[in-house]
Amino acid sequence: QVQLVESGGGLVQAGGSLRLSCAASGRTFNNYAMGWFRRAPGKEREFVAAINWSGGSTYYSDSVKGRFTISRDNAKNTVYLQMNFLKPEDTAGYYCAARGGPGLRVGIHDYDYWGQGTQVTVSS
Repeated sequence: QVQLVESGGGLVQAGGSLRLSCAASGRTFNNYAMGWFRRAPGKEREFVAAINWSGGSTYYSDSVKGRFTISRDNAKNTVYLQMNFLKPEDTAGYYCAARGGPGLRVGIHDYDYWGQGTQVTVSS
């Protein structure tokens, strides 16, 4: 089992920045690729970003590419999502997820463990 706890969400004005953190405990963190997803009100959960076990490979959705950066610190068992130039449409609950298999994946069902989420609200 892997337990994931997100933090860092909040209310920010459009154009601002936030950094989300996801702390992992349980099994060896660097055995897992990690992903961030989000769910806006009335919408389904969608992929945001993913990072492989070493941090050497990343992948982003088109909607956040160039604005968000995913990173990880395996010594701290933590994955981050730096969000810059935030827009009102980025408002959502943000969830981190862990994947035990190789490669980067964008599908919800490709991930084995999920956190409870942290809310990000961007005002216009």
